[in-house]
Amino acid sequence: MPIVAQSTETTDWVSRFADEVIEESERRAPGKPVVVASGLSPSGPIHLGNLREVMTPHLVADEIRRRGHQVRHLISWDDYDRYRKVPAGVPGVDETWAEHIGKPLTSVPAPKGSPYPNWAEHFKAAMVGSLAELGVEFDGISQTEQYTSGVYREQILHAMRHRADIDAILAQYRTKKAPAKKQQQKPVDEAELEAAEGSGAAAEDDGSSGSAGYFPYKPYCGNCEKDLTTVTSYDDDSTELTYSCTSCGFSETVRLNEFNRGKLVWKVDWPMRWAYEGVIFEPSGVDHSSPGSSFQVGGQIVGIFGGKQPIGPMYAFVGISGMAKMSSSKGGVPTPADALKIMEPQLLRWLYARRRPNQSFKVAFDQEIQRLYDEWDRLEAKVADGSVLPADAAAHSRAVRTASGELPRTPRPLPYRTLASVADITAGHEDQALRILSDLDPANPLTSLDEARPRYDKAEAWINTHVPADQRTIVRDEPDTELLKSLDEQARESLRLLLDGLADNWSLDGLTHLVYGVPKVQAGFSPDATPKELPAEIKTAQRTFFALLYQLLVGRDTGPRLPTLLLAVGQERVRTLLGE
Repeated sequence: MPIVAQSTETTDWVSRFADEVIEESERRAPGKPVVVASGLSPSGPIHLGNLREVMTPHLVADEIRRRGHQVRHLISWDDYDRYRKVPAGVPGVDETWAEHIGKPLTSVPAPKGSPYPNWAEHFKAAMVGSLAELGVEFDGISQTEQYTSGVYREQILHAMRHRADIDAILAQYRTKKAPAKKQQQKPVDEAELEAAEGSGAAAEDDGSSGSAGYFPYKPYCGNCEKDLTTVTSYDDDSTELTYSCTSCGFSETVRLNEFNRGKLVWKVDWPMRWAYEGVIFEPSGVDHSSPGSSFQVGGQIVGIFGGKQPIGPMYAFVGISGMAKMSSSKGGVPTPADALKIMEPQLLRWLYARRRPNQSFKVAFDQEIQRLYDEWDRLEAKVADGSVLPADAAAHSRAVRTASGELPRTPRPLPYRTLASVADITAGHEDQALRILSDLDPANPLTSLDEARPRYDKAEAWINTHVPADQRTIVRDEPDTELLKSLDEQARESLRLLLDGLADNWSLDGLTHLVYGVPKVQAGFSPDATPKELPAEIKTAQRTFFALLYQLLVGRDTGPRLPTLLLAVGQERVRTLLGE
């Protein structure tokens, strides 16, 4: 199938990779669907760093689909990897799970109370739900099913026959590792999530190397199910393999041509799958791209299986504000499901689409989310009026729709910071929230909160789960009579000017004009005067006026945007609290 000519609208990193992948697929497998791949290890919560392992090929695959090509996005669930450690902070898990270390993830019990049959399925389920919400289409492959059903039997036997060749490649990179340096915890605003483990980069060795020689295969013990085994002999002709378990002392002899309880070690398993599945494109984390890493070594080993290394861009870390560097096998790490509780799928897709894979970025769970939403809304406005730049238009298009259609969106996408303020002030009272939101634009009032959903629900979830209690807004029940009595004449006049204008300016735009205008009028200027027409002292007067209003309304110097706060409190209560 020929490459579709590029338009200026799609000259972004996704399109450039799509060009390269289509061309390479035609060269390797003409007439067949293009294959892109991701790998995820459900060893614990699958976090937002791991999501880049999926979103990078997804975006490329979706661009290829948009051009009319057939494409398969494979997600290999590395659920046959060994259980390495007990993650901290996972609900329903205690120290007794340590007895399962060394077993396949699908042989480890799920956390207590989980409806899923095992550890791997428990952590896969949340990711599958998030990918559906994000519009990611994929073909899931369970490596437990592949290995235990014998799908890879010929590949395993082939690897064992060529174990000397594999060992020679790996030997080029085997060096003594220097002791790891103790790292200081990074500041909150530099926090990163390791993206590497999503590619199946379990901390495995590269094979068994003992008195019987090197073997790229690890059996799981027939007695204790753990992979703490050593191959002690193997015969290529009969495929008889003998192993012993260092954990429980069990040993046995099996025929590898009919034995399905073991797997190739990681550095051999990954390139084997590239060849078996015909993968054209698969990204990898930073640690896979250094000399001697899995991706680099795999590029040599894949030839033993008759395949070629995929196009594999390195992707950088994804940062999370307010969290120290973590790996996916630890609890308490923000997952895609956590992000989707506080932001719409379009925004999360956009964060991954607008940055090249080798560029790091942050997903905001703090106040920064409001700025991100402001930036997103400005982009939407530029798309609507045609003033958007081509690369930004492409990123926006990839965020809001896939080749299958547009993602569900909020009918009335009101500003996120406004919705968050309203949710904060109303504390779950939907009738009050609707009243306030309807006053934002009296000429086109909101008739139901459903018009503002799901964005309203996301903003409410953010307020309830990520804003500290001491930063929440609690409106005074009674006027601060002591403060009101202490005001000088200028402060009293500012309150009178505000109260006199409330009725005629009771909308978001009207109140914005009013609260910024009061200090201008007091200084003898028009309320419509622009900052260029005003002396610097006006800004100081405005800040003083705003602090007074916050003190009288919520008892502190700052709070939600004043126009939103005034609408939330309501005219009658505002008049009472301001001492009318």
